Amino acid sequence: MSGLFTGPDQDLLLALLRLPSVNPLEAGPDDPPSRLPEVLRRYAAAATGAGLRTVRLASPPAACLDRPGVPATVRAAAARDPRFLADQPSLLLRLGPRLPRAATLMFNVHLDTVAGHTPPAFDGTRFTGRGAVDAKGPAVALLAGLRAAAAHPAVGRDIGILVQAVAGEEGGALGTYGTRPLLEAGHHGRLNVFCEPTGLRALPRATASMTARFTVTGEDAVDDHPDAGHNATVLLGFLAQHLAARLDGAVPGTRVCLAGLHTGHTHNRVFGTGTLLMNLSYGTTQAGRRLREAVPRHLADGLRRFRELFGATREFGRTAHEADHVVRLSWDKHGLPALDNRDPWAERLLERAGALPGADAPGFTCDAVWAAGLADAFTVVLGPGDLAANRAHAPGEFVDLADLADFAGVVHRLVTRFAEERQPFRLP
Repeated sequence: MSGLFTGPDQDLLLALLRLPSVNPLEAGPDDPPSRLPEVLRRYAAAATGAGLRTVRLASPPAACLDRPGVPATVRAAAARDPRFLADQPSLLLRLGPRLPRAATLMFNVHLDTVAGHTPPAFDGTRFTGRGAVDAKGPAVALLAGLRAAAAHPAVGRDIGILVQAVAGEEGGALGTYGTRPLLEAGHHGRLNVFCEPTGLRALPRATASMTARFTVTGEDAVDDHPDAGHNATVLLGFLAQHLAARLDGAVPGTRVCLAGLHTGHTHNRVFGTGTLLMNLSYGTTQAGRRLREAVPRHLADGLRRFRELFGATREFGRTAHEADHVVRLSWDKHGLPALDNRDPWAERLLERAGALPGADAPGFTCDAVWAAGLADAFTVVLGPGDLAANRAHAPGEFVDLADLADFAGVVHRLVTRFAEERQPFRLP
């Protein structure tokens, strides 16, 4: 049963899926150019059917890239392409007048995607295509739920609805030029819902992450005299294993992902330069600080052990003795907040609306981190489908019609219950 997710909603989702909106930080040579501005205009036009009007459709100010926490990859991309921000606007919609925060409910959804755009399909029960579950499907289901909720007389009169449809969630941008400027401009509410695939569990948390970059800047050598150069492959390979062993579980509530390691592609030379990337996620800001402090300490220990193991070898002695001078640690991103909040009233409201309890479920990284610390507010991550099961960042991404309809129903009930049961926020 499609429920609130009707034929026009199905047509809208297919239309949005056909419009590629790959984040430029993700885009590969086979990805078509992003048409995100067109996606947002199409979404804004459809939102009028739910009573929403466009407050703002514009690119963020250039100054947002000068803020702490902006990943180095974002700054570098903007420096390379003067249209980087111009081509990635965000959309702000409103239902009803501007009301006090205590009477405002905000929804956030991102319409950029990861790489791998493929022609979408719908077989009557399942949508496939890039963005189906992350997060164009949830975005359309959100409109379907709001359209039904708008029939309630208090919606748009006693309570207001904000919808942020943003760029810059994917590609490691982490909302620094999409969600963050909108929140800092005050566009949020008493209850803030970030529409991500959670299996309809209401997650009151979102992890943040930081990226460490280990760079070797040594000298190459020919394969006939490998001892003459700095072997970045051996050095970074050793450090990858050492750091993985030392940092795994070192700080409770954190996760360690050893990502890209690159030195070279050929077999007949020693590569003296290379990079190792490590992504570190954390559930609390304090845990993130502790993990960041641990990285250089374990790096120093790893370099010491490398000298002990390889210092007396013929082929790798120079690398071992000069490792301290050719290895550099830098941070592509760090200092992002993590979200972890509680509000018994809001959590009961979500449960009565049909959201599943998520207080004990693990969180994941998304734009909701920028809602950490908002005064007089509660923030939750909630949406249809599952990031892993629905192949959100993999080939074959899909979402089921039934799940979209269920989410639309949760949105409908949440809005109407918020209108009927709202109360001012009071800190315990």
